[in-house]
Amino acid sequence: MAFNDLLQQVGGVGRFQWTQVILVVLPLLLMASHNTLQNFTAAIPTHHCRPPADANLSKDGGLEAWLPRDRRGQPESCLRFTSPQWGPPSANGTEANVTGATEPCTDGWIYNNSIFPSTIVTEWDLVCSHRALRPLAQSLYMVGVLLGAMVFGYLADRLGRRKILILNYLQTAVSGTCAAFAPNFPTYCTFRLLSGMSLASIALNCMTLNMEWMPIHTRACVGTLSGYVYSLGQFLLAGMAYAVPHWRHLQLLVSAPFFAFFIYSWFFIESARWHASSGRLDLTLRSLQRVARINGKWEEGAKLNMEVLQASLQKELTTGKGQASALELLRCPALRHLFLCLTMLWFATSFAYYGLVMDLQGFGVSIYLIQVIFGAVDLPAKLVCFLVINNLGRRPAQMASLLLAGICILVNGVVPQDQSIVRTSLAVLGKGCLAASFNCIFLYTGELYPTMIRQMGMGMGSTMARVGSIVSPLVSMTAELYPSIPVFIYGAVPVAASAAVTLLPETLGQPLPDTVLDVENRRRGKLRRQQQEQQKQMVPLQASAQEKNGL
Repeated sequence: MAFNDLLQQVGGVGRFQWTQVILVVLPLLLMASHNTLQNFTAAIPTHHCRPPADANLSKDGGLEAWLPRDRRGQPESCLRFTSPQWGPPSANGTEANVTGATEPCTDGWIYNNSIFPSTIVTEWDLVCSHRALRPLAQSLYMVGVLLGAMVFGYLADRLGRRKILILNYLQTAVSGTCAAFAPNFPTYCTFRLLSGMSLASIALNCMTLNMEWMPIHTRACVGTLSGYVYSLGQFLLAGMAYAVPHWRHLQLLVSAPFFAFFIYSWFFIESARWHASSGRLDLTLRSLQRVARINGKWEEGAKLNMEVLQASLQKELTTGKGQASALELLRCPALRHLFLCLTMLWFATSFAYYGLVMDLQGFGVSIYLIQVIFGAVDLPAKLVCFLVINNLGRRPAQMASLLLAGICILVNGVVPQDQSIVRTSLAVLGKGCLAASFNCIFLYTGELYPTMIRQMGMGMGSTMARVGSIVSPLVSMTAELYPSIPVFIYGAVPVAASAAVTLLPETLGQPLPDTVLDVENRRRGKLRRQQQEQQKQMVPLQASAQEKNGL
């Protein structure tokens, strides 16, 4: 508890903590905008083939003479007749549709621009034979998130949280702005990948920097605040997408504010806990004294000196010097145990989450309305999660959120397709549980890993989450075999992963571990408590056996 005592000495939760926390979490408002931006910038409007350039529609009998009909009587999206067809309409369209020869849309498409005047789909014709390019753009963005979690997670442990945040804000601003002016699809995908890299690091560093500056009793509040800011960002995205329907303008709107975040991030104060774990006691002292002055604790700050810090942080200085490598996550048994369990939780949460939120057009209602509903369900879900986290602990919150989400998705798989209200309600409830799971796992992971490798551990967890988000769209392709297969897979994974929570220790009210030794001691302490409980249970049994023998 040494470092927590130092935080209390320089003001606990004072002016500095709240100012930096607010400024650090503010960019999370636009995290949701970037993560699910393609629901709007890559929306697919209704479309059909453009007739040949030399076609005379007035003579041919209008556009309908060139368009075959599908089983629902709607114009085919990817086929047209080789020559205009006439004939009386039949039950499934026109009599000519049965016999007329068709061909692909060699002259392009005509799009219904009433809802989406311009998207990357309409600009680069990502339909029909090119429809796979649309999810490819989102997958490449998630690949960027995966790479960013690994690369910047490692760099944040080596160079510090503040420097990496400053770099990430600039990278997001530049790459997002360049994506808005991309002249072609490959260039657009490249800049989206770079945006994903920086945004992944922003999410991780925001949580870590805030957590390392806050006392123990406020960490859950900060984690919940971050989650609520992200949820409010979903409302913001729906409003911005409705007001700015042109995809280039919307892309620029969600990227340009990061220039402002880049400017004010220079005033952030680096984590004193990270300085201490790196062996830089002089920078630790400077940071703590600066925080004390901002919080109005001049006298307490003046009492701090190198001797006081050496006495208070003796453990960190003797066992925490240097930086651990990623191999430590697999080499050390205690860290390997955490890594494997948390990997399952991160993967399952992200896999099921993006399986739901990246198919808003599949609900059959207004895409803007469903975006608002998906954002609204986060508010009560994260409030309940916060109450459970703060009162019952991290383990019950994590297990319940994953288990309930999986059950909702599985039940959705057996509900008839025509029950759209029931299916949408179950999907919204499942999404709320998954949002709560994300809220919990960010906090839980940061509390489980030691300071010397915390950011690396967070980065590896986020990496597995991005693997889940990349695999998720591929699973949706199994719907061609049977429509409910993706739903059952999306539901079974979080249910199975919830069992891994039972193998993790509770962190409610516990100090942050600074070294691997702290993690091992915590694990040994858990084993000792289990042995003591077993012994306590054995005593009454032995006593009752003796009484029976006496009788």
